Amino acid sequence: MTFKLLRICAASAALLSGAAFAAVNLPALNIDKTQTTVSGLSSGGFMAVQLHVAYSATFKKGAGVVAGGPFYCAEGSVVNATGRCMASPAGIPTSSLVSTTNNWAQQGLIDPVSNLQSSKVYMFSGTLDDVVKPGVMDALKTYYNSFVPAANVVYKKDIASQHAMVTDDYGSACSFKGAPYINDCNFDLAGAILQQLYGTLNPRNANVLPAANFVQFNQSQFITGHGMATTGWAYVPQACSSGTQCRVHVVLHGCKQNENDVQQQYVKNTGYNRWGDTNNIVMLYPQTSVAATNSCWDWWGYDSANYSKKSGPQMVAIKAMVDQVSSGTPASTLPAPTGVATSGATTSTMNIGWNAVTGATGYNVYRAGNKVNALPVTSTAYTDSGLAAGTTYSWTVKSLDANNAESAASAAASGTTTGAPPPVATCYTSSNYAHTTAGRAYTAGGYTYANGSSQNMGLWNVFITTTLKKTGTNYYVIGTCS
Repeated sequence: MTFKLLRICAASAALLSGAAFAAVNLPALNIDKTQTTVSGLSSGGFMAVQLHVAYSATFKKGAGVVAGGPFYCAEGSVVNATGRCMASPAGIPTSSLVSTTNNWAQQGLIDPVSNLQSSKVYMFSGTLDDVVKPGVMDALKTYYNSFVPAANVVYKKDIASQHAMVTDDYGSACSFKGAPYINDCNFDLAGAILQQLYGTLNPRNANVLPAANFVQFNQSQFITGHGMATTGWAYVPQACSSGTQCRVHVVLHGCKQNENDVQQQYVKNTGYNRWGDTNNIVMLYPQTSVAATNSCWDWWGYDSANYSKKSGPQMVAIKAMVDQVSSGTPASTLPAPTGVATSGATTSTMNIGWNAVTGATGYNVYRAGNKVNALPVTSTAYTDSGLAAGTTYSWTVKSLDANNAESAASAAASGTTTGAPPPVATCYTSSNYAHTTAGRAYTAGGYTYANGSSQNMGLWNVFITTTLKKTGTNYYVIGTCS
């Protein structure tokens, strides 16, 4: 079996096993904050430009743009977005967009443009792309010429690819136009982007990556609604989890490419993770939701008039994700606690105890990967509360040194609360129209909202399909029962 076939088989197995992952809070890691970068395809390409320009102090290292366009290209108009910014690039007012950028920077609405002087940029446009035509990327290059030295920009536009993220071993035929918008063109685009942004890198990992390195994280920590899903994904190399200083690269999918549309194909099969694994780069994959227009990122104002400024809701959320994952400290040299055990179960609490670690100033307790204590625990015991009856949980403990740096996690200890387990949730998957006729949702202003939680499910029609989970009497949330 060829390497390419092995990759496809491994990817299929990963997709089938995706339901086994449980969302946790995004970890705080030891990150070199001067090395943070971003890239994206299509709407993700436009969003990558927005982040790079508006938050240039954070993404000063650079950006990769695949089938995107200039900053604020749509100027708040969907007509501009689908017209000049995709199909008719001759109408893009590049000089005006440069002026807007400078004006917003002077007003403090975006970071100073001087940050872009040291950036690296990689641009890619397929010669067959008829969704975001190559002329749009030409306009982006002209735009960047006003802020980024020409020597720092690479623009590749000599591959006969359609509108897609290009790889060298996964996806549809290079000229194919359609889902999952990942095309095998015998070119490692993710590697080319990362090497332009970071310079010489170690060879990518040619083996199947450890499933434990894929982290499904809780996006609701950072934003609720605004076209963003409740969970996102990250690839965290083992060394980064163990305290080694790493870098962060944000990867933004395109329209019709979020997890609801293509499962985890964009997260796992676009080539980024194999480079991250051998070069200590954390890959962060924020996700839009079914409420986002065509699953796109907001680059024309469907969610907020401030979409391209630092105050844009999606922009703020992604910046907060970067800040959290970058907020860790170097790993402690203290050993992990031993003897972790559970006792004293009730219907809603569990006692966790462990052996003292010499030199530890305190401890943190984690349940299913999420820290449960607000302040460091100064004893060797902790009572976890708010648990469900008749349910099995797992805990680990980390010791803290004088700098509040954590040790590695202890071995896990599990325990089951007393009482009867909660009833199994019921899920319903159907069109938004069907949900309303069945009494699970209601409409307002042409949109559909889940009863009870009032979560925005998107437009009220028979074309958008949503899964609702019933969690109480006439109370539904967007989610699954897996």
